[in-house]
Amino acid sequence: MKQEIRISTSRHIEMKEITRQLRELVHRQGFKQGICIVYCPHTTAGLLINENADPDVCSDLERAFEKVVPDIAFEHVEGNSPSHFLSCITGSSLNLLVEDSRLQLGRWQGVFFCEFDGPRQRTVWVYLQGS
Repeated sequence: MKQEIRISTSRHIEMKEITRQLRELVHRQGFKQGICIVYCPHTTAGLLINENADPDVCSDLERAFEKVVPDIAFEHVEGNSPSHFLSCITGSSLNLLVEDSRLQLGRWQGVFFCEFDGPRQRTVWVYLQGS
């Protein structure tokens, strides 16, 4: 069954950690073991796993995302081609292992929604597959 996490972003490029919401969803559903599939249904946003212990990592990545888009003449008339480009870099889905009702992430890892065309109201879809 599809679950949703709603996300509000306030900046053009912004990383929002969603690990807590995913853990709560797994717990609330009584999910014991399997795979948690996280999917971003937006073409100007993405998902990634990275360090969540030091907030400077997100700040650094947000600044890097601002600089990584090549300086070319984009033809897309909406003017958000850099956002589409960045979503290709991060990807639109993650598969997370669940064991004993807990997401199996590394000690310093967290799951992040990456906004590249904000501010916006966004949704992430979550599927739990297993028992």
